[in-house]
Amino acid sequence: MSSFDRRVLISGGLAAGAATVTTAATAATAATLGAPTLIHHVFFWLKNAGSKADRDQLIKGLNTLRGIPVIQQLHIGVPASTEKRDVVDNSYDVSELMVFKSVEDQKTYQDHPLHQTFVKDCGHLWAKVVVYDSITA
Repeated sequence: MSSFDRRVLISGGLAAGAATVTTAATAATAATLGAPTLIHHVFFWLKNAGSKADRDQLIKGLNTLRGIPVIQQLHIGVPASTEKRDVVDNSYDVSELMVFKSVEDQKTYQDHPLHQTFVKDCGHLWAKVVVYDSITA
């Protein structure tokens, strides 16, 4: 086989492999997008605003929630240093964003002993909590 034929064969094989991977990824994404998803976004304002110790304790407590099996994804964050605009509210101290497969799973999370323990152990840290729940449209 000439070197030209090998290059054609190899590039054709690579293209076919890439097409297979792309098709599989597209199918997985489509299946995921079709499923309802509940997003649970919580914002916390600390009683001792600016306290690194309280913020770290709250983040540590939030990380214990990772042990709840119905949580599909959990992101814990603090305000980003993005451009100041009228529509941006970065007055909170810590946020948590969770993804659930259903409203029922979110209810299971609310009632879970790890969540109840988190509220009991960390509730004294916050002055205000705001929750935004949304479901895939």
